[in-house]
Amino acid sequence: MRVEQSERVEPRPRPAPLDRIRRVAEPSLERQRVRLLAGLTLMAGIGLLLGLPFALRAASEFLLPVTAAMVIAIALVPLLEWLERRRVPSGIAAFLCLFFFLVIANAALASIVVPATEWFQALPQRIPQIQANLAPVIDFYSNLQKFVDDTVQMLAKGPVAAAQASAVQAPSSIMDYVSSAPHAAIQLFFGILVVYFFLCGWTRLRERTITSRGSFGGALATARVIQDVVDSTSAYLGTITLINVTLGLLVSAALWLIGMPSPLMWGGIVALLNYIPYIGPILAAILLALGGLMTFSDVWLALTPAAIQIGLHMVEANAVTPAVLGKRLTINPLLILLSLSFWGWVWGTPGALLAVPLLIIIQTIAGAAGKPDIAGFLFEEGTLVAGTPDPGDPDD
Repeated sequence: MRVEQSERVEPRPRPAPLDRIRRVAEPSLERQRVRLLAGLTLMAGIGLLLGLPFALRAASEFLLPVTAAMVIAIALVPLLEWLERRRVPSGIAAFLCLFFFLVIANAALASIVVPATEWFQALPQRIPQIQANLAPVIDFYSNLQKFVDDTVQMLAKGPVAAAQASAVQAPSSIMDYVSSAPHAAIQLFFGILVVYFFLCGWTRLRERTITSRGSFGGALATARVIQDVVDSTSAYLGTITLINVTLGLLVSAALWLIGMPSPLMWGGIVALLNYIPYIGPILAAILLALGGLMTFSDVWLALTPAAIQIGLHMVEANAVTPAVLGKRLTINPLLILLSLSFWGWVWGTPGALLAVPLLIIIQTIAGAAGKPDIAGFLFEEGTLVAGTPDPGDPDD
């Protein structure tokens, strides 16, 4: 009986050829559509990256003060929130934060600019002393050049072209700087207003940005990104400022001990230039060497200020900063160098000062938003999102 029932079971009907073709073609079309959209997105991103530097340079008069003001405001947000938690109104808290920053910044700049003006005015009278200190080095290279010229003349059996003396361009008139003062003052005033109004509306702006998300997960992710940007930027700038001020004070004390004039000015220059990775300490050492040559008659004593700065910087860069910042704020040195080169090319010295804070902000946002999988698009999946299943893969 069981055998008869099993014999009466009819086989399943085979699918029509058209249905089979449709099931095979739909994933292939979906794969082509996804790859086309990813390719268009990649080309648009490349075009944006190529055109962005020129747009930033063209709009530097507007974007530079705005960007600098935004970075400063983000760094002041923890102080603003601390005041608001103590029932201080937002407007008054923003004014106190801005006032605190301006007092410190102006005091630091005054300790640098006023003595530096006197050093700059004394430079023409100190040039003979600099030449006298560098006379052994100049004589050594002169004799070396003479030896090379004689050797080349003997080998070539012909006259060697005399080296052309390099012309030193005199400093431009001070009226050039005076004429640009109103423009710089307008940009400075505009940046101050941006900082103040950003801090005034920070709490409402953050709440509006979070509550405008369409889902609880999106609101939570947005709040986390905002907090990470504020924490990373303020922690980096606060820690680096403390380290640079300490380094500047140590350099000032050492220069005072060896009798270097205006030690606080030199310490302020070292602290300010130390915000620029790699290049800043080198410039500070060159300036200290020039100041030592203007001050001391002995060449070895004249190079002592630069040696002091280099020694303290090596300790700070290799021991103090990694121990204080820790792994949480560790940045790839190659990314720092690329960011420094890019923003220095776009906006000059102010861009170099903003290079690392901007890198931290961009890196934090990119880490939360997800990085495009360019290698996967070119060689494997055909999409710009890592881990996206392939619609044409029958195993998915």
